[in-house]
Amino acid sequence: MSEISRQEQEDISPRYDELIAAQQTLLLSTASASGVPDISYAPFVRDHAGVFYIYVSELAAHTVNLLKNPQASLLFIRSESETRNLFARERVVLTCSVREISRDDAVHSEQLQALQDKFGEVVGVLRALPDFHLFALRPVAGRYVAGFGKAFDVNVNDSL
Repeated sequence: MSEISRQEQEDISPRYDELIAAQQTLLLSTASASGVPDISYAPFVRDHAGVFYIYVSELAAHTVNLLKNPQASLLFIRSESETRNLFARERVVLTCSVREISRDDAVHSEQLQALQDKFGEVVGVLRALPDFHLFALRPVAGRYVAGFGKAFDVNVNDSL
């Protein structure tokens, strides 16, 4: 990975922020308590501090994994149709700590409303289901790849 200056960080920050903002779902990598990997996706919202929120069912392996092993990796990747070279797709990978948000926490109601505002009434239906859980995914490290030889550490404290 390239070590970059503060100015270079400021130059690339809008590029990976735009890539994330262009997505409505995130690719979610989790692992079971015994280390078995799983990959999935989930619709998300993001707060002003850069924390991602997902609302997912216990019927999905990733939910059980998050409950037992509260860490995840997120992938945001430029679509194949927008990419000239499929070996060098633009992407952001974020390593996250994970916390379940309890139903009696004010953040639960606030973020479910944000999800409903973004994705519509389906979220209102899902809210009533007891097997759904709200998770906060807080980036702790990240990497932005703009193409061949263009990989940069993401400063998750300043940029997301």
